[in-house]
Amino acid sequence: MVKQFKKGRKSRSAARFGPRYGRKSRKLVADLEEKSRARYDCPQCGRDRIRRTDTSIWRCSKCGYAFAGGAYLPETSAGRSVARSLKKNLEIQ
Repeated sequence: MVKQFKKGRKSRSAARFGPRYGRKSRKLVADLEEKSRARYDCPQCGRDRIRRTDTSIWRCSKCGYAFAGGAYLPETSAGRSVARSLKKNLEIQ
């Protein structure tokens, strides 16, 4: 027998757009919203308490540490590569 799914299940948080904008665009929006609303590890205290407060502003609810990160993720790939190169340069000196 075919498994039945709930109506609108695939669209997740982007269901508010209805049939507009196309499936791919709605899926990308839903993915970004899930990533931005998730909790992440705090770089200061190490707890899983980082939440997004504003665009690119992330705050730990445990220790109060706030920092600027990416718009949807606390750490971007460009930021990771810069941190890696800085660390490498400091080790050389």
